[in-house]
Amino acid sequence: MTNFWETVLNFAQTTTARLSTKLVQDFGQLQPSLKADGSLVTTADKWADDEIRNAIYDTFPSHDVLSEEGDHIFGGAEWCWVIDPIDGTTNFTRGIPIWGISLGLLYQGEPIFGYVHFPTIGQSFHGYWYGSSSANGSNGAFLNNRPIHTSSDSPSNSHFFNVCARSVAVFQKPLPCKVRMLGVTTYNFLSVAAGAALAGVESTPKVWDLAAVWAIVQAAGGVLVPLQEESVFPLKEGEDYSDRSFPTLVVSRAELLTVFQPLVQFLGEKR
Repeated sequence: MTNFWETVLNFAQTTTARLSTKLVQDFGQLQPSLKADGSLVTTADKWADDEIRNAIYDTFPSHDVLSEEGDHIFGGAEWCWVIDPIDGTTNFTRGIPIWGISLGLLYQGEPIFGYVHFPTIGQSFHGYWYGSSSANGSNGAFLNNRPIHTSSDSPSNSHFFNVCARSVAVFQKPLPCKVRMLGVTTYNFLSVAAGAALAGVESTPKVWDLAAVWAIVQAAGGVLVPLQEESVFPLKEGEDYSDRSFPTLVVSRAELLTVFQPLVQFLGEKR
């Protein structure tokens, strides 16, 4: 299994590095189009999606792939990659340098490895989290290959709570931290994994927004809480995830759930 994980990490590193060369050239230069769900897409998203899927099939021919720009139905494969070729397409098109390439690897529907590369800011996160799965190895989370861990601090006006554009209603309540809106789901949650923020919330993330960070955040000591009764993982065989959103809260440690969950629980209410 050790050699397998070395292959997985090397694949993630080399593939995202190769794609970054072209994506950085396209950064801030492309005109986006509007998808049916209201999100933006560019030719770079589609190109990167094809490149990643083809690379996976070449290196791991028995693995399946789910992606934002491609297949959305989970086929029940033992191993499945969930990819977002450009997380933060709006930032990417507007010349804001926080955007990334996200790769999550699922075993029996559960995320156990994640890798997210942010080319323009020079940050690469990865992590292994085996949870209750029968896969084995050492848990751990890393930023540029250095171990990271969530913060043990208590909330204050000098700490951060990350929100998304669709969760601004939280501003109607007293908040225990300064608020940051980064515009990228993965970076929102990974900043908690790295100890830069104490908590974060996303009201409409899809599985390709969550798969990679699900493993990394938990490996760093964080806690992810679905705000709806339905759990995100394991994915269900035959399920179409194209229009499924999973409101999710992340906190740096379980003790902070009583602080932040009451502020955001309404985001999980059925509309």
